[in-house]
Amino acid sequence: MKFTLLLKKMLLSKFFVMGTAGVILITGLCLFYDVLLPFDPTLADYSVMLQNPDWFANGLNGHILGTDALGRDILTRLLKGGTYSLKLAFISVGVAAVIGCILGTFAGYYGKWLDMLIMRIADVQLTIPSLMLAIALVAILGPNEKNLIIVLIISGWAKFARIIRGNVMALRDSEFISASRVLGASDLWIMFKQIFPNVLTPTIIFASQQLGYVILVEASLSYLGLGIQPPNPSWGVMIANGRDYLQTAPWIVLAPGFTLSLAVLSFNFLGDGIRDVLDPKMK
Repeated sequence: MKFTLLLKKMLLSKFFVMGTAGVILITGLCLFYDVLLPFDPTLADYSVMLQNPDWFANGLNGHILGTDALGRDILTRLLKGGTYSLKLAFISVGVAAVIGCILGTFAGYYGKWLDMLIMRIADVQLTIPSLMLAIALVAILGPNEKNLIIVLIISGWAKFARIIRGNVMALRDSEFISASRVLGASDLWIMFKQIFPNVLTPTIIFASQQLGYVILVEASLSYLGLGIQPPNPSWGVMIANGRDYLQTAPWIVLAPGFTLSLAVLSFNFLGDGIRDVLDPKMK
């Protein structure tokens, strides 16, 4: 696809434009929060406990979204928590996609007992709700950032494997694949140089949609005390800490709740937009 045509399809897709704008905005603010804001996200200041949002009345040096029960700046914690969520999402989805694509390609290309083994393991995992599986694994491994990434990878690879396997099976008996075998091409060459590039589009679409889901799972685990551990901020932790202040200081919950919704929605829009742009079946 020519770049000009690709760019035109991107600009014509409302989902792609809105999703990209949301993802860039959230990612940019989270990455450069320490340059923009003067506060420490973990340092308590009891002189300003439960301070109301001042909405830029004092510029970036004020508590724009207020403070929590320990006097910590909500906006700073919000953006610092976003760095954890984005890092966990990109790492876990990326690694899960690589593992799932490799296993799905082998299963779809060779079939028989290898397909049976890989897909039955995937089927068993997919019968368990992802959040329940993540809770069980974190409870076993322990709640920390490293284990959380491992848990998200384990709970995500099977979905990628199933998508890739079906697309590979649809292509493995194609004429151009048969011609490559006749010419002496190796199985690895055929799988990863000829077949895989033709099934990359659904993988990219699904991965972009999974990013929002993984952020939501991470927030749920942190809310339950099984994700990012205090005093480090996380959107789930912030929502959990603000439960007792819903009537007196609702901004403690509303700020991370709105940001979490915006992040998940942006990644879902981005996934739909990428589908509009890359899927040849979409007009």
